[in-house]
Amino acid sequence: MFRSIRLDAVLVQAVIAGALSFAHLHDLAAAAGQDGWKAWAYPVSVDLLLVAAWRRLRTLRTQGEPARAAWTWFAVALAASLGANVATAGLLDLNDVPDWLRILVAGWPALAFLGGTLLVHSPTTPTATDDAPVEPLPVVEPVTVPAEPEPTPEPEPTPEPDAVEPAEPVLALPAAPPPADVPPALVDHARKFADAHRASTGSPIDAATLRDRLGLPGPMADQLAAHLA
Repeated sequence: MFRSIRLDAVLVQAVIAGALSFAHLHDLAAAAGQDGWKAWAYPVSVDLLLVAAWRRLRTLRTQGEPARAAWTWFAVALAASLGANVATAGLLDLNDVPDWLRILVAGWPALAFLGGTLLVHSPTTPTATDDAPVEPLPVVEPVTVPAEPEPTPEPEPTPEPDAVEPAEPVLALPAAPPPADVPPALVDHARKFADAHRASTGSPIDAATLRDRLGLPGPMADQLAAHLA
């Protein structure tokens, strides 16, 4: 059984466009003084640089990296291809090519070599795949440091019974002697002075006042004041 061959319209269009662009670049290179095999090499160089820049551009965009350099070389190759197509459309006399165009055609190999080298050897950042196994981090067990025991306070030494100093004996004060017997008549007489003194001063009479008023000796005045108290 033979397989049916189906032509893709996009593929046919790409082949036709590539052939026309190839022919225009060849004609322009031959008119600029590049005869023989060199005229055929120019279209290959321009198309290869265009394809290489496009592939590089797609790779950088997939990796999420800046693609400014790839865009630059893609624009250079596209300008060279479009320029050749426009120049051979009757706008340029191929029998009398200007000098600036001859310079551009002659310098194209060096420019294409530089662009291809930069596109191929530009560093790329490797992307991490989702299927790559992730190594678990080592589990670090906590280290328990034993607490230092607190120092036990030493008991204070108790004083020995012999070392205790004996307390000094407290001397007892002699008791006041009981009041001596005072004649009742003197007590009544002294009570009148005491009542008059309290009425005038508001305070009880003391032994010194009794001694001065009645002319009594000191011990007798003290005993009398004790009776009146």
